[in-house]
Amino acid sequence: MATNTDLRESLEALRLPPEAAARPRTRRRGRGIAAGVALLVVGLLGWRLAGRHTMPVELAPVATIRAGDGGAAAVPVLSGAGYVVSADRYIAIGVRVAGRIDRYLVEEGDHVREGDALVQLDAREYQAAVQRAAADLALARAEAELGRAQLRRLDALTRAGHASRDELDVKRAAADTAVAKVAQAEAELARAQVELEYTTLRAPRSGVILAKLKEVGEIAVPGGFSGSGDLIRMANLDDLRGQVDVTEGELSKLRMGQPAEVVPDAFPDARFAAHVVKLYPQVDRQKGTLRVEVQIERPDDERLWPDMSARITFLEPLPPGPGGDAVLVPRGALRGGADDRFVWVAEAGRVRRQAVTLGRDFGDRVQATSGLRGGEQVVVGDAPTLHDGDSVVPAAAG
Repeated sequence: MATNTDLRESLEALRLPPEAAARPRTRRRGRGIAAGVALLVVGLLGWRLAGRHTMPVELAPVATIRAGDGGAAAVPVLSGAGYVVSADRYIAIGVRVAGRIDRYLVEEGDHVREGDALVQLDAREYQAAVQRAAADLALARAEAELGRAQLRRLDALTRAGHASRDELDVKRAAADTAVAKVAQAEAELARAQVELEYTTLRAPRSGVILAKLKEVGEIAVPGGFSGSGDLIRMANLDDLRGQVDVTEGELSKLRMGQPAEVVPDAFPDARFAAHVVKLYPQVDRQKGTLRVEVQIERPDDERLWPDMSARITFLEPLPPGPGGDAVLVPRGALRGGADDRFVWVAEAGRVRRQAVTLGRDFGDRVQATSGLRGGEQVVVGDAPTLHDGDSVVPAAAG
């Protein structure tokens, strides 16, 4: 039976020396540290690559303002809601002689030319006045002819000594009076003819009929209060304008002759070129606005009518870029300092740094005179740190 001494000796024989046991433990620990570092590097690289593929950014397009026919490109600088008005406002046509309205010769919406008949009054009384004046004229002419004949005979008698000079002077005065009565009768006839013409109301100029203010059979009287003698209201469509109130803070953006655009609310696809023709001389103190008018250069009487609502946009011409068009980049896309301006352009899911040269400032957009051609998608807003070639996706899809 083995003693305790024998067992102790057997266990000592199996134990490794201290230096032999330390060498494998140190070797294993070194290999573990190296493997951990490698895993950390691989993880960082994976995280870096994964970040490139999933980096969400907000994108916005670079706008291109194309030049019109024979004109420069222009960018909107101010827009407001206004109205279409006639340059002459409304033309109210009233009677100049009293009479009963016999009939209207036009309807609302009719287009008329200068001189066209609009309303006919009952003209019988004025026709009778013309006939009476014509008869008075004929009577006056007959009396004048008789007076001249009597004057000739009395003059001959006076020369022969059969009549006195006093009789001759009286007869000459009577003859002159008869001639004056002829002139007076001619004037009365002319006045009666004019009044007869006034029974037909005619258009003072071309335009469109807006309203008929009285009914057939009513008595129309000249003058009166608040235009009570007016029968027709019309507007001149040859000179239509857009009218809008502009706040005082925006007045620095406007000037006489500045190009503008009028878009009627009823026809949003119709755009009418215009230019500023009037800045009213007084600001509305209560509203803090100034009324501005733009003249529509080629009005369309089928789509533009007085008092219709319209959006009026004021434009600012831009010098063209290298390609002939003006390019506007969102202000939020600009990066770098004053001497190193650039944007991040997104193409095929990746970004690249693009240097730009800037021109005029237009609020939330700035003209790019070089570096961009228009139509690109650029990164805007508070974007993460980017590098050339980073993969991005639009924020809405991220």
